[in-house]
Amino acid sequence: MTVGVLVMAYGTPRDRGDIEAYYTDIRRGRPPTPEQLTDLVARYDAIRTGARNDASGGTFPLREITERQRTALATALGDGYDVRLGTKHSTPSIEDGVRELAAAGVDRVVGLVLAPHFSRMSIGQYSERAAKAGAEVGLDVDTVESWHLLPAYVDFLGRAVTEALASVPAGSEVLFTAHSLPQRILDSGDPYPTQLRETAEAVAQSIGLDRWSVGWQSAGRTPEPWLGPDVLDVVRDRAAAGAQGLVVSACGFVADHLEVAYDLDIEARGLAESLGLPFVRTASVGTDPAVIAGLAETVARL
Repeated sequence: MTVGVLVMAYGTPRDRGDIEAYYTDIRRGRPPTPEQLTDLVARYDAIRTGARNDASGGTFPLREITERQRTALATALGDGYDVRLGTKHSTPSIEDGVRELAAAGVDRVVGLVLAPHFSRMSIGQYSERAAKAGAEVGLDVDTVESWHLLPAYVDFLGRAVTEALASVPAGSEVLFTAHSLPQRILDSGDPYPTQLRETAEAVAQSIGLDRWSVGWQSAGRTPEPWLGPDVLDVVRDRAAAGAQGLVVSACGFVADHLEVAYDLDIEARGLAESLGLPFVRTASVGTDPAVIAGLAETVARL
């Protein structure tokens, strides 16, 4: 029996010329305005040499990182598993990944989203698309709902925070962040904000952290309110209060992509430096062996 594993991620443009199509897909088929497109292209250009940790240093680091994560998971799972990639907004799509697994003759599919925290607007949508694609080719698809308290993940974050704290003045605060979502998710009891806080609490408890809080980043540019406080507002607030420093743990992400390499490494850090606030961002999970092994065990149990 061969188990298919569909590793799902948000996706990224193939190259600079693919940004408009990628952005249009994110906007549900509505092309961006020239101003919006110019701004996004400028952000990708800005991270060409600014991405850090296990980013490739190219304009689009996420594609290479995600492929390395898929390969590492396949190695950790070993024989009996066929691991493919499916993305939400680029190629191969989630549907492409399911069809590849069906063509390979797998008996069933386990989905794993490269995001720790569940929301109906994030992992829920990935799961629905994968299940629908599976039904079309006669395959059951069961997706891991969340892994926000995976012990290896919590341990990784604890080590990363401890290392980052050593590079800023004593008494600095830690801010745990994830991608913001529209505030209306609170009305439906979506577990996303609760799971982020649970991750932060687990990390804080594991390393004896006193000064910490939860914030949000990379909110969409829509008229409706999004979850806050935004990381830039936190930077301004802490600087005004005379804080010793700020460590940001982007624990809602597992790779150095645009929301990390630009929104934090360039935008948030630049604001902090202009305000005289010591600032550091912790390392991303990437292909950390212990986390990959923990995810492989999670997949194998489903």
